[in-house]
Amino acid sequence: MDSDQRTLRCVVVTPERAVLDEAVDFVAITLYDGELGVLPGRAPLIGRLGYGELRTRTGNDTRRFFVDGGFAQVRDNVVTVLTPRAIPGEEINVEAARQVLETTPPLAASPEIRDAQEKNQQRARAQLRVAQRTRGEPATAH
Repeated sequence: MDSDQRTLRCVVVTPERAVLDEAVDFVAITLYDGELGVLPGRAPLIGRLGYGELRTRTGNDTRRFFVDGGFAQVRDNVVTVLTPRAIPGEEINVEAARQVLETTPPLAASPEIRDAQEKNQQRARAQLRVAQRTRGEPATAH
């Protein structure tokens, strides 16, 4: 455990690599049912992540990542995120995300295919939101 009770350690891990492991002042994560902000001293919890933004703040510096679901654990001033994919906001391929939204065919009759289409659209919308916030652009409706 970090002896400095005024900071958090944020660790983001994908199957391929550790994407982030650093001391921060604040972490915000997108759970499947809403956003959760974490400050030092937060009570322990485990939560299921949705598709969306993970945001860290250290002083005046804010970093943003797209997180593709997974799980988060908060314990002893450590926020651990296990996710299939985490993309720094500045590395999001905005054109690819827009293309998913523009080229998705009408919803299929099969519940399985329809569910996959909806998840792909949710991921694309979340990536666009994170990219726009990272670049300081106004939000657009998709």
